[in-house]
Amino acid sequence: MNINGIIVGAAVFLIIGICHPIVIKLEYYYGKQSWWVMALAGAFFAGISLFVHNLVLSTILGSAAFSCFWGIHEIIAQEKRVLRGWFPENPKRHEYYAAKRKANHS
Repeated sequence: MNINGIIVGAAVFLIIGICHPIVIKLEYYYGKQSWWVMALAGAFFAGISLFVHNLVLSTILGSAAFSCFWGIHEIIAQEKRVLRGWFPENPKRHEYYAAKRKANHS
């Protein structure tokens, strides 16, 4: 019996579950310009995965890398969700959101 697929699947499930709130918090506190944090994390995990000899761990690290890369798209999409009112906006960044809403309606 080979349990490696179950291990990788569970790890990817956890990684995606961890990345989702990270994306929300990054957009809330720093806005969509925080995409570079996910890009750096993705590059870090991708680089590390190249040097890990264990196939399961390398696969998990590669999955983490591409989950971070997908997070770049999600940070940008998260701003749109905030502008639609689907997620709360940071009150400290209200003027930014108000200007975006005004530009979108003009």
